[in-house]
Amino acid sequence: VGLASEYDYVSFQSDIGPYQSGRFYTKPPQCVDIPADLRLCHNGGYKKMVLPNLLEHETMAEVKQQASSCVPLLNKNCHAGTQVFLCSLFAPVCLDRPIYPCRWLCEAVRDSCEPVMQFFGFYWPEMLKCDKFPEGDVCIAMTPPNATEASKPQGTTVCPPCDNELKSEAIIEHLCASEFALRMKIKEVKKENGDKKIVPKKKKPLKLGPIKKKDLKKLVLYVKSQYLLTAIHKWDKKNKEFKNFMKKMKNHECPTFQSVFK
Repeated sequence: VGLASEYDYVSFQSDIGPYQSGRFYTKPPQCVDIPADLRLCHNGGYKKMVLPNLLEHETMAEVKQQASSCVPLLNKNCHAGTQVFLCSLFAPVCLDRPIYPCRWLCEAVRDSCEPVMQFFGFYWPEMLKCDKFPEGDVCIAMTPPNATEASKPQGTTVCPPCDNELKSEAIIEHLCASEFALRMKIKEVKKENGDKKIVPKKKKPLKLGPIKKKDLKKLVLYVKSQYLLTAIHKWDKKNKEFKNFMKKMKNHECPTFQSVFK
């Protein structure tokens, strides 16, 4: 199978049986544009995708929410084929029948990226288990030109959650992918049983999630094996654009789907 940009787009015929492959959907498969805010796959080299996708997401809202969990992983450059593998499932190319990623591609991406995921407290998700994908059948196997080997992450002295450019899209993704979010002034960071314990001087909730306001006073944050720190963004009081954006975020409603990574 060639690169995504080399695919010929095939119109769906009235007989959609080959694409459904025994699965039942409330809507028939359709070929739709990949929206600009589907950041995982928008620049993947093709412009249209199938809904429902190969992960059985039936709506674009569900695809966006689930795919947003994978964007930080893609940004870590743990393997050259990460985007090809993930987008073949989240945003499959419009063909007359489903074509899954090759098992070896899944295994290569998993073996390179799972250690990065484990650093943040995640494991390779059940829905991406490699034994689900074909070995000898037609499958997605190509990676972008001159990218046959895994890209090695560049070393950094900054903790991975801190290494984020301040963009509104990234803040929204991190906020919606997190159970809760706090604005904090940190008093100190301690080590306790091998974990980092964050002791706040002040804290204000941006998103409470399952936490009750009365529990905020006694809330203790741990990084590594307990609470997971997905991102840190500097709160710039002098930046008017940032302040206005955060005011708007108070009324932003995140999708209620569950994250891919559990």
